[in-house]
Amino acid sequence: MMPNYIVPNSFIGYHELIALQSTRNGGVSKGRYSSLNLGRNSGDYIEMVYENTKLLCSTVGIDPGKLVCSDQVHGTEILFAEQSGQYHGYDALLTNKKNLFLCIFTADCYPVMVYDPRHNASGAIHAGWKGSARQIVVKTIEAMTKHFSSIPGECLAYIGTGISYNAYEVDLEVARQFPPDTTTHSPLSPDKEKYLLDLGMVNYRQLLTSGIPASNIERSPFCSYADSNLFFSYRRDQGKTGRMVSLIGTCSET
Repeated sequence: MMPNYIVPNSFIGYHELIALQSTRNGGVSKGRYSSLNLGRNSGDYIEMVYENTKLLCSTVGIDPGKLVCSDQVHGTEILFAEQSGQYHGYDALLTNKKNLFLCIFTADCYPVMVYDPRHNASGAIHAGWKGSARQIVVKTIEAMTKHFSSIPGECLAYIGTGISYNAYEVDLEVARQFPPDTTTHSPLSPDKEKYLLDLGMVNYRQLLTSGIPASNIERSPFCSYADSNLFFSYRRDQGKTGRMVSLIGTCSET
């Protein structure tokens, strides 16, 4: 079975660009990590994760030694990647170098990928509630504008699969950090002070605020929590689960 992944429609037509979000299918991991687990820190056998990584890269046609990864910490630090490797502490990755592929790992948080075709610049963002509350998408687009001279109106963006509004229950303390119209009192816990948070909408609005037009933004129709046949979910699986990767970068012309 080949690794299964989703290619955003918004990025099709840019032949130099490789961009995708993996699903959970088509790998070698077993049990709760079945089967295409790509998360090094998920608790799975590291040999399985490495084999899954090699399988995905082979299918896509890229060198696994050219990946840029970070141990994500739910912050807003941004890495300007000049070379591949495993970094720590960055939740947004940027590059304008060819043959570097930025990787964001998720299992409910939202991955956001951005491409600036004029300047050959790519961005990958890990947007959980903490990063989203601190405007990580806005900060990343600002960084692209400053460092690459990106024009937001020319950029393309994809909001990948995360946990949907209907399934994402948060405490009042978290809900207060977001616009009131992106939260509602949760019917899942009518006797508690719990709220449903539309984190996908939060990040969509941050892209709009940054100047990327709605016509250039695509949103995944899936939910990591509900679509258990396709995606890992940290919340659904009570923390014992794998990770998907969202990957973006450009290749040298052949």
